[in-house]
Amino acid sequence: MHSTYTKKELTKKLKKQNILLISQIIIVILMCVFSVFSTLEKGVSFQTFLPLFFTPMIFVMLYEKKKIKEKLATKK
Repeated sequence: MHSTYTKKELTKKLKKQNILLISQIIIVILMCVFSVFSTLEKGVSFQTFLPLFFTPMIFVMLYEKKKIKEKLATKK
């Protein structure tokens, strides 16, 4: 997938992936905090399990970041 990108494009894509990954992690942490407060106030609801649906996206983004880094290493 990344074989057609130049080194500059891969570097730009890696920076973008890092920003997206960090923001995704922050959002999931905030969702966890809010789900704990929501569970304590209202009991178990949909908000309790909402972070579980978004956590796998972090692992996909980490995998994608790893692939970009590997491809960038082969371009050097």
